[in-house]
Amino acid sequence: MAMTADTTADAAGAAAAGDRTQVVYNEDVVRKFTLAATFWGIVAFLAGTFIAFQLAFPVLNLGLEWTTFGRLRPVHTSAAIFAFGGNVLFATSFYVVQRTCRTTLFGGRDLANFIFWGYNIFIVLAATGYIMGITQSREYAEPEWYLDLWLTIVWVAYAVVYIGTVMIRREPHIYVANWFYMAFIITIAILHIFNNLAVPVSFFGTVSYSAFSGVQDALTQWWYGHNAVGFFLTAGFLAIMYYFVPKRANRPVYSYRLSIVHFWSLIFLYIWAGPHHLHYTALPEWSQTLGMVFSVMLWMPSWGGMINGIMTLAGAWDKLRTDPVLRFLVVSVGFYGMSTFEGPLMSVRQVNALSHYTDWTVGHVHSGALGWVAFVSFGALYFLVPKLWGRRELYSLRLVEWHFWTATLGIVLYITAMWVSGIMQGLMWRSYDGLGFLQYSFIETVEAMHPFYVIRALGGVLFVVGALLMVYNFWRTIRGDEATERRAAAPVGGTRPATVTVRSTPAE
Repeated sequence: MAMTADTTADAAGAAAAGDRTQVVYNEDVVRKFTLAATFWGIVAFLAGTFIAFQLAFPVLNLGLEWTTFGRLRPVHTSAAIFAFGGNVLFATSFYVVQRTCRTTLFGGRDLANFIFWGYNIFIVLAATGYIMGITQSREYAEPEWYLDLWLTIVWVAYAVVYIGTVMIRREPHIYVANWFYMAFIITIAILHIFNNLAVPVSFFGTVSYSAFSGVQDALTQWWYGHNAVGFFLTAGFLAIMYYFVPKRANRPVYSYRLSIVHFWSLIFLYIWAGPHHLHYTALPEWSQTLGMVFSVMLWMPSWGGMINGIMTLAGAWDKLRTDPVLRFLVVSVGFYGMSTFEGPLMSVRQVNALSHYTDWTVGHVHSGALGWVAFVSFGALYFLVPKLWGRRELYSLRLVEWHFWTATLGIVLYITAMWVSGIMQGLMWRSYDGLGFLQYSFIETVEAMHPFYVIRALGGVLFVVGALLMVYNFWRTIRGDEATERRAAAPVGGTRPATVTVRSTPAE
């Protein structure tokens, strides 16, 4: 397999450290996951934009059971989180663990390829199941029991490859990004198993019953639901931050000690925060309060991580002006800080009384999903594509600029519309007239939301346009094309800028 310049540089670093064996990394599976993430990202963003228009214009449900909002919403959710986000995590984790451990993936190419095909087959089957209505009918509309078993097999294989690679490492130090990846892998495995305990009706049937019922089922579901956010969408993507921000900025992590404190405090606190989704329910009040207290405590480690990511640019702030890829990465950390301030705030019982079940929650979720998860993913993908295909740079940094500003405007329209809409909803629902009756009927609150739903949908359109610019940029980069801007700026002789070798820390 041809080795990219980055691979050669890292292998040279290994030799300089006293290891004379040249390391050949498994980049084929990383390329596959990168392309899959790009494809599923477009699917997720298009589905989300379509269902946003369905909420604004219900006629777009088309009168077919397969195209209703109720069927397409879980397709969008799972495509965004598990298809796009999942493939990004697979791609970046396999890329990072090989370089920071200075060894190829444990288990060989066949096991890595099984993980790729097994995971993406699961995504396809889950999506078709959602459209046909074959789900467990719970909060996140999980696939039925047979797909749960298949995913368990694939995830165990993933854990074996990743942890096995760490165990056979040639670098004695375990870089902090690997700790976050391993926490994400292990905790999601536990969450998946316990949340999806079910009893099939028949061996050849597709229907099953949850092993829990009532308030126990609600608590188990939100233990999963919130910690899927905490460990899939937070711990995993923090690992991306800890590798790609220092690497792109060519700076060391601001504080390695702070990163360790960030890791252990986040891992301990996040697992207890789920009950804050169940305020004012049949869940015992002590459990609700426990979830609220731990959620508020999460402010500290979350902002510690945000400070660590942003301050990594100390001495290199000028790069934000000239490098739009780094801008994606750093702005995503800013969105992470904003979302992790808003989340604990919304977990407080008195605030939750206003925000819960409203569009404020939708705005909060998407400020994290689009501003944090998608932006840090875009930055990582823009970093990976030229290296994986052996190109000097992306086809066009100007297109990255256009993507950044288009997507940012889309996010601002989306989340501000949902914030205003949600707070208005909450206030209208709890508004009483002089006789003590509700002042507004439910349909009046729905009508009041219409302009904000239109704005939200237009924000989604802008976000999709930005993602399509990224796809075009990737296509031209993989082909080896150079934009006019690059040809004009190329130095005489076409020499490549020096690449900094990564060993245990991205800019050590």
